[in-house]
Amino acid sequence: MASETRRTHHQVTFAVLAAGVNAYALLQSLVTPVLPTIQADLHTNQNTVTWVLTAYLLSASIFTPIMGRLGDMIGKERVFVATLSALAAGSLLAALATNVQVMIIARVVQGIGGGVLPLAFGIIRDEFPREKLSGAVGAIASLSAVGAGLGIVLAGPIVHALDYHWLFWLPMILTIAAAVAAAIFVPESPVRTPGRISFLPAVLLSSWLVALLVALSQAPSWGWASGKVIGLFAAALVLAVCWVAVERAAATPLIDMSMMRRPAVWTNNLVALLFGVGMYAVFAFLPEFVQTPKSTGYGFGASITQSGLILLPMTVTMFLVGLGASGFAARVGGKTVVLLGSLVGTTSMALLAFAHTHTWELYLATAVMGVGFGLAFAAMSTLIVSAVPPEQTGVASGMNANIRTIGGSIGAALMASVVTAGPAADGLPREAGYTHGFAMLGGALLVAAFAAVLIPVGARARRVEFVHESAQEAAHGAAHAPHAAVPGGTVGRDTVTGDAVAGDRAE
Repeated sequence: MASETRRTHHQVTFAVLAAGVNAYALLQSLVTPVLPTIQADLHTNQNTVTWVLTAYLLSASIFTPIMGRLGDMIGKERVFVATLSALAAGSLLAALATNVQVMIIARVVQGIGGGVLPLAFGIIRDEFPREKLSGAVGAIASLSAVGAGLGIVLAGPIVHALDYHWLFWLPMILTIAAAVAAAIFVPESPVRTPGRISFLPAVLLSSWLVALLVALSQAPSWGWASGKVIGLFAAALVLAVCWVAVERAAATPLIDMSMMRRPAVWTNNLVALLFGVGMYAVFAFLPEFVQTPKSTGYGFGASITQSGLILLPMTVTMFLVGLGASGFAARVGGKTVVLLGSLVGTTSMALLAFAHTHTWELYLATAVMGVGFGLAFAAMSTLIVSAVPPEQTGVASGMNANIRTIGGSIGAALMASVVTAGPAADGLPREAGYTHGFAMLGGALLVAAFAAVLIPVGARARRVEFVHESAQEAAHGAAHAPHAAVPGGTVGRDTVTGDAVAGDRAE
């Protein structure tokens, strides 16, 4: 009865989770269009101000799996509130920052908020009715991407009406409200995974991610063939190998490597990596493309607000498609939805690469992009959550989101190298640079389509909960549901669709 009482208010729980996820997602992108403004106000240079983004990315990459693991251990609701509190504290510090060093520290603190995604997925998995699970997971996944796109759209109007400090004040207010609501309304999840956070795996994870992301973020300025970049890549590789070895030997690993090897997990993670390459590079470079002066012959001379509006169709279509993606996936299968999303996304990148003479072409391209991303993100998140045991939901979904972030850093760094190669006499990029860059992103999503083909289907691709029913209960269920009773009273039930499945537990 207690379980049913918790679940009667799942709509309120969803609203609170959505508010927290949106606050984190907004902070991913709100500062992107206004870095030059921050640079001038804090009296710093371009290389240093980029760490306002890099520090946030590094911190989120490190804390996402750690906070997910803590939630699995000590309670997802409790850690969700703590994560939102850290996000609010970082926003307060950023809003009050008077120099770039304090701003970077604030962004590191905000990065702890990366834990909201795995924790939200875990709470949904533990608390929602089975028939609502797939739709809720897909909607949260879509909202996380929509929020990131919406941040770029809102940045211009906020700065124009107020100033850039409100890019942190407003998310802070939203985050505090979400934290208070979570403490009051979100029930503590009953699922626990006893254990502890092993320091060595956490340090190694942090170290190889830092080495990798610093190399990727600095390669355009240092040079891809420079000794520092090559050295960091080598260090990242060595540290990653050591991390995997330590995790495999640990009694309580931070991330279960056997879980990461599940076909439904690693294939979706590969797709997430490639989608991250495309999405975050577009967020970073499409506004820059349309802000390029008209004197170049290809730019639109758009303002910050106008360049943000170019991405508005993507946020709208991504949100709407994400809401309906779970029902579509139930009919045609999650794998098919991810594949379709990859192909639609590839089409949108082709439009950006070869059809960008008029603004309506850009609006069309971003609208199509939202359809592709909305389909893929919603289906991937559902597949990940349904592929692992409940106690591993936080870590598995956290790593999926984390891998997408890492893909974003790779995409942004590669896009920067391609776009800035062979600049014009005035120092601005040539149109060919953007054409080649967007075509490269289209190629990444085409590879994602091939990776989607590898996602397993059928009962073995689904996480199945087995419940023991009496022969009478099984017979009653057989008469009222589209499945047969299983001799011996054991019925497998798909945790996403709610359908009963006969056979062994899917691995």
